[in-house]
Amino acid sequence: MKTFLEAWDNPAATRYELPAIDVNEVLAERYQLGKPLVFTRTMLWDLEVRKARRPDLFIPFVVASGSAESWGEGDIFVRKSMQRLWTQPDTYGLVLEQTQLDHANQIVTFIGATELAGSDGEPLRADSRQPVFHVQHSVGGTENQPLNLWRIVHLTDAPDSGIIAVFDRIAAAPWLPEFIEIYVRDVLGISVTRSG
Repeated sequence: MKTFLEAWDNPAATRYELPAIDVNEVLAERYQLGKPLVFTRTMLWDLEVRKARRPDLFIPFVVASGSAESWGEGDIFVRKSMQRLWTQPDTYGLVLEQTQLDHANQIVTFIGATELAGSDGEPLRADSRQPVFHVQHSVGGTENQPLNLWRIVHLTDAPDSGIIAVFDRIAAAPWLPEFIEIYVRDVLGISVTRSG
């Protein structure tokens, strides 16, 4: 957490915080569901915990199928995955992250790294074609009106307008993040169709 906050406070870093998403409001306005659903804060945190270990299952548009692996026990672990580069979305690169689950505050913090030991002890090196980044996924709001919260900071020498433009496009999308759609469909077993 300290590492993330120090990076976030650095004026040279490239920061972005997506607007808070009221999950049930967007579900009601933009989706047809197979049966009524009140999406809860408990569900949203369960989703974040699952996604932290298996990003390939919950963010398949970003993470290449079969490329994710995590190791380490409990609430602090390491993960690797092949992810689309922000400004070159047709290209994947290795991303290494130290991960911490904070159940009390319902925050998952990912601290990017240039090099980490793999699950077999062999050194791994992250792709160098984009800056290392740290991410926080968290849950806000109330039990029956949960808010999806997300922010990212890239370790740059100066704010990068190209990276910021990518997140401006993400923020403008009218839909829920794909991981919520996937959770509703695959974990809760409720059909979900974009309609609005």
